[in-house]
Amino acid sequence: MGQWWGVLAGALLIAAWINKAAGPAVVIALSAVVLLWCAFQAPVTCGAPVRGREGGCRNNASGLLLGCHIRQHRWQKLKMLIVRRQVRAFCSGLFSDGKATIVTLAGIGSFASGLVALVPGLVIH
Repeated sequence: MGQWWGVLAGALLIAAWINKAAGPAVVIALSAVVLLWCAFQAPVTCGAPVRGREGGCRNNASGLLLGCHIRQHRWQKLKMLIVRRQVRAFCSGLFSDGKATIVTLAGIGSFASGLVALVPGLVIH
């Protein structure tokens, strides 16, 4: 359960949306937790650029923004967001395989959930 706690937080987020008694503070907090899990701890494939291999690194990584256990890969994916020419490669890696796609969609959904919960009176009273 160590690296899969974000799935439990996602289930609690869905339950908080269904049960309107939870309130917007709970929804916002759970949305932030799920978003952080997707970015920094969800088990996905590294995908950092490797010379001689088109698909990138195939090691297991922690989160969409961090790389695998190789020191150079740890922050290489995060630096891809800063270098303008590499943003496209980073974004294409978000949907490279099934695990990355599910984690990316969960992150986008939790971000949208937090934004919607911030607007007073829109959905949760």
